[in-house]
Amino acid sequence: MMKKMSIPTSKASLVLFLCQIISALDVPLDLSQPPTITQQSPKDYIVDPRENIVIQCEAKGKPPPSFSWTRNGTHFDIDKDAQVTMKPNSGTLVVNIMNGGKAEAYEGVYQCTARNERGAAISNNIVIRPSRSPLWTKEKLEPNHVREGDSLVLHCRPPVGLPPPIIFWMDNAFQRLPQSERVSQGLNGDLYFANVQPEDTREDYICYARFNHTQTIQQKQPISVKVFSMDSLNDTIAANLSDTDIYGAKPVTERPPVLLTPTGSTSTKVELRGNVLLLECIAAGLPTPVIRWIKEGGELPANRTFFENFKKTLKIIDVSEADSGNYKCIARNTLGSVHHVISVTVKAAPYWITAPRNLVLSPGEDGTLICRANGNPKPSISWLANGVPIAIAPEDPSRKVDGDTIIFSHVQERSSAVYQCNASNEYGYLLANAFVNVLAEPPRILTPANKLYQVIADSPALLDCAYFGSPKPEIEWFKGVKGSILRGNEYVFHDNGTLEIPVAQKDSAGTYTCVARNELGKIQNEVQLEIKDPTMIIKQPEYKVIQRYGQVSFECIIKHDSTLLPTVIWLKDNDELPDDERFLVGKDNLTIMNVTDKDDGTYTCIVNTTLDSVSASAVLTVVARPNPPFDLELTGQLERSIELSWIPGDENNSPITNFVIEYEDALHEPGVWHYQTEVSGTQTTAQLKLSPYVNYSFRVIAVNKIGRSQPSEPSEQYLTKSASPDENPANVQGIGSEPDNLVITWEPLKGFQSNGPGLQYKVSWRQKDVDDEWTSVIVANVSKYIVSGTPTFVPYEVKVQALNDLGYAPEPSEVIGHSGEDLPMVAPGNVQVHVINSTLAKVHWDPVPLKTVRGHLQGYKVYYWKVQSLSRRSRRHVEKKILTFRGNKTFGMLPGLEPYSSYKLNVRVVNGKGEGPASPDKVFKTPEGVPSSPSFLKITNPTLDSLTLEWGSPTHPNGVLTSYTLKFQPINNTHELGPLVEIRIPANESSLILKNLNYSTRYKFYFNAQTSVGSGSQITEEAVTIMDEVQPLYPRIRNVTTAAAETYANISWEYEGPDHANFYVEYGVAGSKEDWKKEIVNGSRSFFVLKGLTPGTAYKVRVGAEGLSGFRSSEDVFETGPAMASRQVDIATQGWFIGLMCAVALLILILLIVCFIRRNKGGKYPVKEKEDAHADPEIQPMKEDDGTFGEYSDAEDHKPLKKGSRTPSDRTVKKEDSDDSLVDYGEGVNGQFNEDGSFIGQYSGKKEKEPAEGNESSEAPSPVNAMNSFV
Repeated sequence: MMKKMSIPTSKASLVLFLCQIISALDVPLDLSQPPTITQQSPKDYIVDPRENIVIQCEAKGKPPPSFSWTRNGTHFDIDKDAQVTMKPNSGTLVVNIMNGGKAEAYEGVYQCTARNERGAAISNNIVIRPSRSPLWTKEKLEPNHVREGDSLVLHCRPPVGLPPPIIFWMDNAFQRLPQSERVSQGLNGDLYFANVQPEDTREDYICYARFNHTQTIQQKQPISVKVFSMDSLNDTIAANLSDTDIYGAKPVTERPPVLLTPTGSTSTKVELRGNVLLLECIAAGLPTPVIRWIKEGGELPANRTFFENFKKTLKIIDVSEADSGNYKCIARNTLGSVHHVISVTVKAAPYWITAPRNLVLSPGEDGTLICRANGNPKPSISWLANGVPIAIAPEDPSRKVDGDTIIFSHVQERSSAVYQCNASNEYGYLLANAFVNVLAEPPRILTPANKLYQVIADSPALLDCAYFGSPKPEIEWFKGVKGSILRGNEYVFHDNGTLEIPVAQKDSAGTYTCVARNELGKIQNEVQLEIKDPTMIIKQPEYKVIQRYGQVSFECIIKHDSTLLPTVIWLKDNDELPDDERFLVGKDNLTIMNVTDKDDGTYTCIVNTTLDSVSASAVLTVVARPNPPFDLELTGQLERSIELSWIPGDENNSPITNFVIEYEDALHEPGVWHYQTEVSGTQTTAQLKLSPYVNYSFRVIAVNKIGRSQPSEPSEQYLTKSASPDENPANVQGIGSEPDNLVITWEPLKGFQSNGPGLQYKVSWRQKDVDDEWTSVIVANVSKYIVSGTPTFVPYEVKVQALNDLGYAPEPSEVIGHSGEDLPMVAPGNVQVHVINSTLAKVHWDPVPLKTVRGHLQGYKVYYWKVQSLSRRSRRHVEKKILTFRGNKTFGMLPGLEPYSSYKLNVRVVNGKGEGPASPDKVFKTPEGVPSSPSFLKITNPTLDSLTLEWGSPTHPNGVLTSYTLKFQPINNTHELGPLVEIRIPANESSLILKNLNYSTRYKFYFNAQTSVGSGSQITEEAVTIMDEVQPLYPRIRNVTTAAAETYANISWEYEGPDHANFYVEYGVAGSKEDWKKEIVNGSRSFFVLKGLTPGTAYKVRVGAEGLSGFRSSEDVFETGPAMASRQVDIATQGWFIGLMCAVALLILILLIVCFIRRNKGGKYPVKEKEDAHADPEIQPMKEDDGTFGEYSDAEDHKPLKKGSRTPSDRTVKKEDSDDSLVDYGEGVNGQFNEDGSFIGQYSGKKEKEPAEGNESSEAPSPVNAMNSFV
């Protein structure tokens, strides 16, 4: 079976290569070989005295080696010591301490020897020492009495242990004592105070020593420290000296730095190569000194230098000889500096340059063992053979020692041995075993046959061919079964037999053959190589900024070789994701719900296969509103200013843009915070302006792009001194409320503006342009004063001045006011009206004298109303309309008049009090206009060649009708129009029979009325002559009728044709070229309500049926009612309506009484019977939501609606009477014109519906109109 091996990425190639080199030197275990030490205890072996001692020594060899030990240089006979045993098939010793043995008895230097017939290997000298954790010696500790500001050292002096203990300082509560630049622990364990402060006073400074090896902690007796402050020291001296003595301790004085450790100006330090160099400087002084380190004549090594203990300790890791030199520490404060130079010498215990390696030679071959080491001082090299110094070892003619090298020539099988090289100096030693094994063996390939290697394309491929043979075999590689030998730059051949393909491509896949040969034989092995597509992240996670408590998602979409199974792992900050249900890992993404500040960090998507690994990272920044500022402090207090400082809170990853400062006045408005100012987000102080007599406290709010922080805690309060007011009340006015008074008002000062107690106001006034003295009063706690007995509407000078218990505010400015107004006295004169056209007139008047206005002239109001229509000679309900013209205008435009009507108007002047008397009524008439469309057009009695037309006169004739015009034309089956015929009809006619028509032909009719001014809008209809007195077979929609209101219209029609047609209504503005708007009718009913129409607009409408070759009705034109004027009469407040409702209620009550009496007599109720007998199923209630009729049965779908239903039974197209209307022109509630007479406002009047006039139809109203009238 083929064995499979995956070769990972190129970074792992070197590791694999080195492993193969080592394995290539190993002798197969089935061949004879000298011993090799495989495991041993460390040279310096500290053991726990409470546990068994295990001294390791493991070795391999063929035949298996035997083991022996020496102790302190002499043979250690383990058989004579019952506490010592050796593990089976091993040289490891176990000393039984737990059953009565003592570890101290086994201290010493141990060495293991592993021996077989081909040689002996030895271990290092293993020094066994039991760990020790002695107790502190008993000592009497005196309390430390220290003056404030002095330095202090608390000595720890722990007992000498093995290994040395770890030192730390704690209190009685087992809490670590806080350390800082001022107080810190030295490398020797002592506690150093650069200067003591009163808070350092305590009685429980305790030094602890932790011995890790034995897991014990030893405690020193508590040390007491008493710090005397200068104030307490002076009090003590004063209490013990007489008044005549000179006493008083000096205040705390600042001192320049002094080094506490090391002492003197120079010192030396020796450290071994590879160790950690620790240099320390601790200084005393006040203020606390700051430490700085430099290396004289050089730079501190980058990446290996660290500062610890508040920069008092310089730490350099992995030191080398290059780190030798002079290191200077400098302690500095504001009074000076001190320095110390430490001369560092780096020595080196021996370290390998070339360690000896095992030699496998065939008989007659040559070889060398090389042992080269370095150190400071340079180590000496000595050789041993099988554990015996080579000088006294048995001679071997094939070997020659030359210093650090042994040369072998023409070796024989007896030359096999184990050689030891020892390199030593005063700081240590190195010992290495290397054997010489003389063998004659044909080649072997140790790599399994048919091994499968899989690599990623464009990565190195390393094909193993581990081998052994003596003499050393030669290795050749072939590709394919019959391929040629591999050579060239595209391959690398390693000494251990490995074939390297630096950049493997897809065509590199296949079978490779390794051949090993020497003079004793030849062997070959095949391996397989597969090339896989690399794994890629095609959609990497992206940088995200998210607000706190939001949701964020990172994508990680991958592409990989189809034969590899990838696994996706998400990390946060190179660690596992938190165990939190908010983290949802999907197939291609990571989603974090309800994000918190802890989620901030770097998220990495790692995709692993058995062959490669790729990753991509993105940073998540969680932003939020800033944390509130804190530590508010007030400084620089002055009468009118103060400085506020604060410490900003965490900005939560969104920079603070500004700080908002608010204040509270606890004296006048406690609990209310006011805006004071704001400053840039880079500032932490603000100079604030203050007002007198305010008890201030401040708070600060930080602002960033996310929002505002919570307010900080309030600052301390600061009460400013009182002063006279700085300002006077604002917005002073003098306006009369009655004809004989003057009301003086002002905006009172706020509490903090009073500047002191006893706030009052001095109110002064005098008549303008009259030589009068000022009249004054002083008031408090008010904001107005009424002056009585003034003339009507005369100007006054007014001023208001603030004052308090400390004085007056600056002199106030004067304002001009007026005493109260009265109604105007006279009406405008010379009112003239110029009629411009049938709907517009211009009115002129003379202005009234300003003295008669008796107030501020606000403008003129024009009242006008329609008296009657000249065409109908019938009076109507009088509804007055009002237009207001601002200022001193003398003309105005009256729009929206009805043609051919008689009007009256009058004009009144208006001031702040109201309207003056009206001018005499002025009568004017409007000329004729064009009429509205005929009220209906009805076509009846179709025959083979004739049709009967009936119509109604226009609702609004707008003059004297002169005639009607009828136009008609045939329509063929493709809806094409034929020649147009026109007929003039006298105005007094209301019907016409058209003869000589074509049979079975559809005609379209256009009908309108004329006055002397011109033709009005037309109404259209379609009709069909019959064929052989048989009803037409094709469908048709006829008699489309409309009933329009202000913003909607009810459309109904008659339909002849197949059942279950689906209707639609199309409509648009008459005369417009815009596309028709289409509304679908629900079901097959024959009515529809058009909503959302514009008041006072003419519309065209037609009805069609879906699926009937586009068949639709003829067009009809209707006009929506005008927008109701704003000034409407509420019908519910009219006397006649109230009386009518009372009468109806009385009749209903009488009827109920009669019914009750008759029922008690056993009689029947004939009205109810008649209703039951003649119930009309077609009269249905209207739906409130859309104005349509309720449900009705299918059998009655095509019945015409009866009287009282939506459409009249005679199929007339009746135009609704529209209310008289004006385009709204006035100002506010009323109307207004520009100075050029153009209209810019709206009417204030509200029209009532006028009664029917002239020869209008008295047709019954539809249910909609009936409902609208019953209000």
